[in-house]
Amino acid sequence: MAVLLTKKTRLLVQGITGHQGRFHTRAMLDYGTRVVAGVTPGKGGTKVEGVPVFDGIEEAIARKKADASIVFVPAPQAKDAVIEAIEAGLKLIVVITERIPFHDALEFMPYSRTKGCTIIGPNCPGIISPGQSKAGIMPSHIFAPGDVGVVSRSGTLTYEIVNAMTQAEFGQSTCIGIGGDPIIGTNTLEALALFQKDRATKRIVVVGEIGGTAEEEAAEFIKKRVTKPVVAYVAGRTAPPGKRMGHAGAIIEAGKGTAESKVKAFEAAGVPVAEYPVDIAKLLAET
Repeated sequence: MAVLLTKKTRLLVQGITGHQGRFHTRAMLDYGTRVVAGVTPGKGGTKVEGVPVFDGIEEAIARKKADASIVFVPAPQAKDAVIEAIEAGLKLIVVITERIPFHDALEFMPYSRTKGCTIIGPNCPGIISPGQSKAGIMPSHIFAPGDVGVVSRSGTLTYEIVNAMTQAEFGQSTCIGIGGDPIIGTNTLEALALFQKDRATKRIVVVGEIGGTAEEEAAEFIKKRVTKPVVAYVAGRTAPPGKRMGHAGAIIEAGKGTAESKVKAFEAAGVPVAEYPVDIAKLLAET
C-alpha cells in the first residue's frame, strides 16, 4: 500500500513532447510507472518513447483510461492545462512546472478542491511510491521500498535525506514533494493525514524550511491527530536573522516562520528535529 500513487496508477503526461516531458517520461517508464498517454495540442497521433500522444485529455482518458496526470507544460499555459485535467475528472495532478503566476495558482487550486481533485505542487519534484510508481523528476536510484512516509517542501533536501535513509536501510512507503510556492495543493497537514491513515506507513519524516507557518501548523496537527512516530528537519537554522529561502513561500513575518519557532513547535509536539539532514536516519533508528 502507498498514498495517492500506486503501481495501478495510469499516468498521462501533459507537455510530453517538450524536452523535460520527453526526458522524464523515459525515466518514469524505466522505473515501472504505467505511463499510458501523453497530451500536447496539435501533436495527436504521434508517439514519445512509445507512448501515444493525444490532442486533449478527454480523448486520452477515453482511449487509455488514464486516471492521473503530471504537468510539464510551460508556466504561461500551465493554468489551462491544469484546469483541463480537473474538468476531465482526474483525481491526482502533479504539477512540476515552476514560476506559475501567483494569480493562476490562486484560480485553479480552489477549483481543484471543489472537484475533489488532489494537486501536488506546483514547483515540486513530484511523488514516488518506491517499488511501485513515480510521477516526478526525482532520481529513482536513491529510493527503496519501506515503511517511512516523507513529506517535504524542498526537492534537493529530500534527495539528500532519502539517500541517507536508504543507506541506513530505512525504506520509504511514499515520498511527497509538496513544493515551496505560496499557493500549493497538498500541504504538510494533508500529507500527514494521509500517512496517518496508511497502514503501510509506520513512521513519518517532515522536511521543512524557514518561512511561512506550515511547520508550526504541522506540529500542532501532529500533537492532536498523529499517533505514529514523526521526526523532522528544518532547513535554514543557520541562516542570518531576516534571511529567507529562495522559495516564494518561504517568507518570515512577525516573528513567525523562523527556524527557532519551527524547532520549538516540533519539540513541543514531541517531534525530534535533526541538526543535519543526514541525522534523520539516526533519529529514525531511535523511534
